[in-house]
Order: sequence, then C-alpha cells, then structure tokens
Amino acid sequence: MAATKPPGKTVAVKESDGFVRAIARGFGVVEALGRPPGRHTLSEVARLANVTRATARRILATLVAMRYCASDGRYFQLRPRALGLGLSYLSSLPFWANSHRTVESLRDETSESCALAVLDETEIVYVQRLPSRRILTTNLGVGSRLPAHVVSLGRILLAATPAPDLDRLLGQVEFKKLTPRTTVDPHVLLKELMKVVEQGYAWVDGELDLAICGMAVPVRKPSGEVIAALSINTISGTLTEAGAKRRFLRPLQQAARDIQMQMPQQ
Repeated sequence: MAATKPPGKTVAVKESDGFVRAIARGFGVVEALGRPPGRHTLSEVARLANVTRATARRILATLVAMRYCASDGRYFQLRPRALGLGLSYLSSLPFWANSHRTVESLRDETSESCALAVLDETEIVYVQRLPSRRILTTNLGVGSRLPAHVVSLGRILLAATPAPDLDRLLGQVEFKKLTPRTTVDPHVLLKELMKVVEQGYAWVDGELDLAICGMAVPVRKPSGEVIAALSINTISGTLTEAGAKRRFLRPLQQAARDIQMQMPQQ
C-alpha cells in the first residue's frame, strides 16, 4: 500500500488578481522535491513540476537562497527548514497541539493502531497516527494520504460534508476495485454515508486492504462542526462490526470528546 500520493502537476491557470502563477509554480517545485528518492536534477524537477527548465532553475535558486533547498551542483533536495511549511498547518489546527496524548492513551487502552485525519478533497490526510505492533503498515504517518471513500476516517469526513460539496467530491472520485470488497457504486456509497450520519460512526472492512478493518468517529469543534475524524484499526477477521462496536465505540467517542474539550472555545 502506498503511504502517500504523488503530488499532481501544476495546473495551468492564467495570472489574475486572484491567482499568482509564480507562487503556484514555486509550490509545485517544492512538491516535486518531496517526491522519492528525495533528490532530483534540474530536468527531473522541471518534469515533475510541469514547468520549463528555465523556470525550475529560477525557483530552485530562490529556494536555495532562502535555505529551503540545498544543491551539490547537480542534485537538489529539501532542507529541514521546509518542514516548517507543514508544521505551520498542523499548528493551526485547534486540536493538534493537545491531541497526541489522547490518541496515545486510546492506543494504549485498545492495543490497536489509532489515528486522526482531516479531509483534503477526495483524500484523507493523517495528522496523527500511532501504530500498534499488530499492524504492519508502519509506512503510514503524518502527512500520508489515502482515498477517503474506502477508509472509515474518510467516510466520517465525507458524511459531514455539505451536500453540494459532497456531490462535487464524489464526481472526482475514481471508483476503482482496490479489493473484492471495495465499494465502487457511488449510490451505494451515498447510502453508506447516510448510515454513518445516523449511527454516528463508520465501519469499513477490507475495502482498501483486505488485511485491515477500522472504526471511526467524528471529532467536533465546540460549535458542533466536524473538523476531523478519529479511528481505531485492527486486523480484518478478528472482529465483526458488532464486536468492534462493543469494544471500540465507547473509547473512541470518549477520546473524541476529550479532544473537543481541549480545543479553544470559539
């Protein structure tokens, strides 16, 4: 299973009062530098970021001058300062600073992998993940992405999305058969999302990976708005949905409430 999805090519949008193309290209180059193996030639950066060599050269020179990037004359790679771009987002989340201890306690209580995630278009992005020794997919961590519609975290977040936005997102989903259990009918998925709203949790078994099942609940702001999702994942076949509900639902809900209580009142 892939831990992250490669960044897409820079979208060609005309310069306007609402769009600065140079900034878009700069972020495209930063994303390209983050692609494996983590060091790239000028030509590789230009190709990955979908810009000309001349444009890539100017952007890379700027990043080197700003100490976001290093170069040995042939290869370019990100420097530790670039990590601050991602940390700025995490620090802006009202729950992130105080959630680690809660997620850790949930992992210790259940002896299963636990995670917090947010929605980014059709994908979930992990902002916390504490694996158990039983789950082997340790390549998933903060910043890793997965298709939202095939994991319990994503079902929670999609279910909380307003109808017009949800219709748009589902129109962008690639309904691929990742496993024999994967939901590939958008109408079936909509029914599942309605069920999630009614029951207050999501259960997904083997739709992304036949070896893994998971249960998730929403994490809400004090205002009631769903801002993230919290999950427990375990080995598929060890529990039915009913068994997972008996074992995991109450601890999950309590942990979600604890995270909510720690958020600043808004």
